[in-house]
Amino acid sequence: MGMKDAVPYLGMVGVQFIQVGLIVAIKEATSSGMTKFTFVSYYNALSSLILLPTSFLIHRSTRPPITFSLLCKFFLLAVFGCIANVTGNAAIEITPASFTSAILNLVPGFTFILAVIFRMEEVHYRSSSTQAKSIGTLVLIVGALVLTLYKGPSLLTNPSHRNISQRFLIQQETNLITGAVLLVIDCLASSAFIIAQALLLQECNAELIIVFFYCFFVAIMCAILSLVFGRDLAAWSLRPRVRMLAVLYAGFIGSAAQVSIVVWCLKKRGPLFVAVFHPLGIIISTAVGIVFLGDIMYLGSLVGSIIIVAGFYSVMWGKANERKVLEDEVSSLDESTSEEAPLLQNIQKTQF
Repeated sequence: MGMKDAVPYLGMVGVQFIQVGLIVAIKEATSSGMTKFTFVSYYNALSSLILLPTSFLIHRSTRPPITFSLLCKFFLLAVFGCIANVTGNAAIEITPASFTSAILNLVPGFTFILAVIFRMEEVHYRSSSTQAKSIGTLVLIVGALVLTLYKGPSLLTNPSHRNISQRFLIQQETNLITGAVLLVIDCLASSAFIIAQALLLQECNAELIIVFFYCFFVAIMCAILSLVFGRDLAAWSLRPRVRMLAVLYAGFIGSAAQVSIVVWCLKKRGPLFVAVFHPLGIIISTAVGIVFLGDIMYLGSLVGSIIIVAGFYSVMWGKANERKVLEDEVSSLDESTSEEAPLLQNIQKTQF
């Protein structure tokens, strides 16, 4: 695999690191008194300001006409994204980061089902590629459930944070059921969001334009929700400083950069390729939690992570094998065409 082929993989791995950082930023902002609606509105508004000149400049020659129909599709995409943002951020406030990332591993399964329904993924039940993708998706979900539902004995922890971790664990256990429900809704909305992006790319071949309108509409929606449900003007303040830093990170990196990378990878490799990288977030967030937040590494976390990695590689192998078969078919078609061309030329010369 050349460097060009590796770029989408590196991009999606980078997205998982960005996502974990975004989870931390959300926790810091909301713990200081900023509401989730206000936070999402702020950082998407910042992303819109960044993307407005950038997107229209880069796509000035390829920009499609912005019709009312296209605006409605941008708005629908933003609805899915807004639902995912609101439910996900609400869950992040009441659940540990590792638990959040674990439940989000359901996204590949939901996305695969939707991709099959919308005929974005080919299904040939006797094909090894389809079997690898199907089994790998199922294994990903099983790994997420093992990691979430099974603890086992503790294996690794940061002793200096043990008491803090145990206190938070007791406090958060009562919120896990509510958090899990919110996260399942988040997964469904995220899968619909990925599929909607893929469908929209077929009509609007300008990634940054899509990202701009998405951020713009989400900022407006969340601002309205904040005014309806919050009505606390203090929540709009960017003080203390941690709120400002969280918004800046989320606006520049967590939204503008992350969504742009995802849309580009979606265009290059399809919806399942993007969705299947979600499980890597659990491994990253678990490591961050142990090193910086004093989380405890349990046997269930280790076993679940191993299962997740196995499922991830199974899906990746299926996608790679599927692509290789397609490239071989195209190559053989080109060879047969080139072989037929001289024969046709000789026939034409003879007739002349």
